[in-house]
Amino acid sequence: MTPGLYIHVPFCARVCPYCDFAVQTGGPKKRSAYVDALVQEMGAWGARVRGAATEPGDPAGLDANQSAPSWTCKSSFDSVYIGGGTPSSLALGALETILAALFEALPIAADCTVSLETNPEDVTGANLAAWRDLGITRLSLGVQSFDDDALGLLGRTHTSVDAIGAVGAALEVGFDVVSLDLIYGVPGQSADGWRATLEQAVSLQPHHISCYELTVHEATRFFDARRRGELVEVADDAKADLFFATHRFLAAAGYPAYEVSNFARQPAYRSRHNRKYWDHSPYLGLGPSAHSFDGASARWWNERRLDGWAAVLDEGFLPIVDTESLSPEQLVLEELALKLRTTAGVDLAGIERRFGVELAGPNAEVVERLKETGLLESDTERLVPTLKGLAVADTLASSFEIASR
Repeated sequence: MTPGLYIHVPFCARVCPYCDFAVQTGGPKKRSAYVDALVQEMGAWGARVRGAATEPGDPAGLDANQSAPSWTCKSSFDSVYIGGGTPSSLALGALETILAALFEALPIAADCTVSLETNPEDVTGANLAAWRDLGITRLSLGVQSFDDDALGLLGRTHTSVDAIGAVGAALEVGFDVVSLDLIYGVPGQSADGWRATLEQAVSLQPHHISCYELTVHEATRFFDARRRGELVEVADDAKADLFFATHRFLAAAGYPAYEVSNFARQPAYRSRHNRKYWDHSPYLGLGPSAHSFDGASARWWNERRLDGWAAVLDEGFLPIVDTESLSPEQLVLEELALKLRTTAGVDLAGIERRFGVELAGPNAEVVERLKETGLLESDTERLVPTLKGLAVADTLASSFEIASR
């Protein structure tokens, strides 16, 4: 399996009230220190990853005194995703340093897709041209809404006019894929208001659209506001209506879903990087809070705090805060949960072959029940969620019995 690479940029101009990611504001000094530490981390992993491509075993890196997960995947990375945070807020010189160090330290495939998360306010003619020159092939624009009231509530600093202009400018430059992120279920948002945002989005003709339901997480300003009674969430049944309306509208507009939250005009525009997560392909995460998976059973994640992450690197160690080894049963449950979020569905026999866990026989009655209730349908040898099934995709996997052979 071909691996993917994720780089977490933890900086934002300000932290949105719904965001629970590892992000913070930070001035030039802190950003410069981050870039230096990230280059160190790339170098440390470079010895391990390049060693895996040439020799068996666990090659030593900068962290020779540390017991850290090995990397045995021999393929080059064919997707790089720079997320955050707001990567587009980094100075062009910082992005240039990061990408130059990346290509020097790690094996990157010639046809690699390089994605950059951007905010509309950072989209200028000069930035767009520079990002293209740096090798960025895919832009993911954090539009969130084309309704100014919703944008205000979400704490965004751009307007709907700004967003329209940014999308148009990005499309003109000629990136392989321009994708829009949108949020529905915003307090006070009507069904008509959400439809107007969708209509505006498809009228711009981006290659890809992602639509996420607003979730209120702990340790966010929205969570505190809800606890004080100052924020009233959209009711669950209204959110469900918005989910169904979104899928039906975008399918009719030429953007069929390929995952619960993701829609593309053509298969070629689907996210190569996100499929790594859904397929249990190996992926390496760099930066504070980033997660990694070796494609077999090992998962690990970095120190979440920027200062702590950088300090560990400065001591000559990888900034890994914890690891876990997943059992075949855990991997199967994850695979079911992830694949049942996609319109391609799941191949039970394929999972059995990969993980040595029997599924089809013990779950024959479960499958029939899910089909009878309209949540799954059969497509040759695959189980495919219906639209009704996609709406409850996160609960489907828990219906299956998972036992080792």
